[in-house]
Amino acid sequence: MLNILLQVVLLVVGFAMLVKGADWFVDGACGIASKFGIPQLVIGLTIVAMGTSAPETAVSLTAALKGSADMSIGNVVGSNIMNILVILGITSVIRALHVGESTIKYEIPFVIVVSIVLLIEGLDGTVSFLDALILVALFAVYLFYLYKLAKAGKSEQEEIKQISFPKAIILTLVGMGFIVAGSNVSVNAATELARIFGMSERLIGLTIVALGTSLPELVTSATAAVKGNADIAIGNIIGSDIFNILFVLGVTGVITPIPFASAFIIDMIIAIATVVLLFILSFRKKELNRAAGIIMLLCYAGYFVYTLH
Repeated sequence: MLNILLQVVLLVVGFAMLVKGADWFVDGACGIASKFGIPQLVIGLTIVAMGTSAPETAVSLTAALKGSADMSIGNVVGSNIMNILVILGITSVIRALHVGESTIKYEIPFVIVVSIVLLIEGLDGTVSFLDALILVALFAVYLFYLYKLAKAGKSEQEEIKQISFPKAIILTLVGMGFIVAGSNVSVNAATELARIFGMSERLIGLTIVALGTSLPELVTSATAAVKGNADIAIGNIIGSDIFNILFVLGVTGVITPIPFASAFIIDMIIAIATVVLLFILSFRKKELNRAAGIIMLLCYAGYFVYTLH
């Protein structure tokens, strides 16, 4: 019993380190980029966006390097399902979310396409080096699209904190240290809990670890909804899902091949169906209302029950 309590505490501590580390890393990296005259637009599209996916990247890479491959894929697939059904579900129950024209026309379909690409890559049982390069290439295409969109004045620009150069360096290094340490602590604690309860790494990755690494998105979106700034929440979540597949698994797969268990095929199909559901719910009225939020939350409840079997 004491060991279970200890692992739960370590898991919470690890998640807290990931969230805070990502926050500090983004602030510091933005400060350094600003010092060298890199435009805020470029900073917002790259460093800030990657920063929100830093917990997923760190956990997936750490899990893959430690041989806990199921947690690596499970973390990303679980995060993507949770981002849409739980985070957008909760946020749209709080306040109706406006869905932008470009999000419906391009970004949601792009999530469906990259999810199908990942599913096809995983059918042979592994995301190989070549598979990962394809994901990285698609990520470059997505960044170019974001750059063109933002340049045309159609995208939200991130507010960059102005900080001194020495402080920026310290924040970047400390933030990176927290992310690395937090991912280690989280993966070790989650693996130990899986062993104690006889749960599979796949289930732990799809649920507990996915929730922990999605905390930045959950806090940001819910806070935005409460403050009445909910319109940007859906764009952030869709962007996060794209980053998770293309950046997180792309980077992880380039460093080390990621085994793709056959059980994840069903999870990936559910992940694709989740994005299709989002498209259907938001297409007609260009918004997600309370009823849509309740439908998404009920769908996640059904999925969670499925994962327990």
